[in-house]
Amino acid sequence: MIRRCATALLMTAGLLSATASWAADIDVQALLAEIDRQRTFGDQDFTAVLTLVSEDPEEGVERTVAQQFRRDTDDAFLILIRDPAVQRGQGYLRQGDNLWFYDPDSRKFSHTSLKEAFQDTDARNSDFGDVKYAEDYTARTIEEGTLGKYAVYVLDLQATSDEVTYPFLKAWVTREGGLVLKTEDYSLTERLMRTSYYPRYARVGSAVVPTEMIFVDELVEGKKTRISMTDLSAAAIPDSVFTKAYVERANR
Repeated sequence: MIRRCATALLMTAGLLSATASWAADIDVQALLAEIDRQRTFGDQDFTAVLTLVSEDPEEGVERTVAQQFRRDTDDAFLILIRDPAVQRGQGYLRQGDNLWFYDPDSRKFSHTSLKEAFQDTDARNSDFGDVKYAEDYTARTIEEGTLGKYAVYVLDLQATSDEVTYPFLKAWVTREGGLVLKTEDYSLTERLMRTSYYPRYARVGSAVVPTEMIFVDELVEGKKTRISMTDLSAAAIPDSVFTKAYVERANR
């Protein structure tokens, strides 16, 4: 019995040593940088139609359609609500570190945050810009694993600043292709707030972007939001689109 236990301990120690050796061979920051590179458009622009279906056990099911314009070189995006009619003309304009919400009824812009919920859904405003994992996070641990049929790296990430929406993330990244399939999004106290799924991707211009995103609220059972992207384009967008004047006149 003692001999079997000693053998098991030696085998476990060997596996831990092999895992540590394997993990040391992975340049995690380079992996994060590759994820960023793939999902960033560089000097190209991006346009898409967003369809959000939000399920809430109290509010029921709500559907929102919006037009998105994005320019990563300027950290800029514009999202204009098309439907439902009661919210038509509302807009979210990001210019660098500033994000404004436009209310067509009052014709006023109010400053908001990338951390805030988008249209009271489980999406956050930060979900619509470019990703900067290599800049915003550092890895505490990395492991090999599987997610469904995919071989993945499982990364435990900690934010390097308080500017990010979630201070801690756990990310499942395909070993081939470097695509994020799932994240668990944690608060500062490391409480699980949201689980995010990215089941479908498409190449648009020089980037590979998720065309379907599912955000599951881990605090309210049964609450989730699914976002589908269609009419994808990497065609150039006029500079005037990323201005308050354009937002004001877009739906007149």
